Amino acid sequence: MKNLIYGILFLIISTTLFAQEAQLDSLLALGDKYYSGFNNKAALEIYQKADKLFPDNWQVLWRISRAYIDIGEHLDENIENFEDEQLKMYKMALDYADRAVKLAPNEAMPYVRRAIANGRIALFKGVFSVASIVDAVRDDCRKAIELSNGGNIVQSLAHYVLARTHARVSQKWAPARAVIGLGWADLDSALVHYEKAIKLRPGFIMYYLDYAKALIREDEYEKAREMLNKALASKKQDEDDHIRLAEVKKLLDEIKDE
Repeated sequence: MKNLIYGILFLIISTTLFAQEAQLDSLLALGDKYYSGFNNKAALEIYQKADKLFPDNWQVLWRISRAYIDIGEHLDENIENFEDEQLKMYKMALDYADRAVKLAPNEAMPYVRRAIANGRIALFKGVFSVASIVDAVRDDCRKAIELSNGGNIVQSLAHYVLARTHARVSQKWAPARAVIGLGWADLDSALVHYEKAIKLRPGFIMYYLDYAKALIREDEYEKAREMLNKALASKKQDEDDHIRLAEVKKLLDEIKDE
């Protein structure tokens, strides 16, 4: 009799858990569909609903972080207190990514999302005035790469963000950077990580464009042109790709005789 009762209880619990998992998967799929269509606010609403129903789920939290970043990036500059509102979005993104890291310390994606959020905050405040935040971006990217999970897109993002960090910081004179603890950045490392990002995720316009910019700094014009032409031949995958493609064409024109 006891075995029968235990069996029924197990069946009820298993069925409930399966139904909950299916509901969560459905919500995430819907939110991701909105995200893929660049409707970031609608995606955020769905992810927030999932967060209320399934609190402390790292898969939900990193998606909320991503949505806040994209909303912050595309805020109307004419709104009142634009800068305050944008920074608020980035800080919210950081908070959710940080929570995801704590819930899933062995997953790469939360570290990547935290690196991206911290990177936005660093750019907002000025990279060379927040060395500790820049260090945190580097460390989270390295951790994500070390974990080596999440799939090619996640790993490519980790390499790309690390590449951009090296490229951005290395623009400043090395001895001056060393004084504030950012002497570790160098353009050669940026080039290596851009190449790895592209290998993991070919056909992504943003990667080709930023890699080409780094190559131009090294006077590697032939390879830069190759990357820019690959960008032109790539399918648009990000809502800002039309802006990037305009920059690609401009750069190609500028270096055509180099």
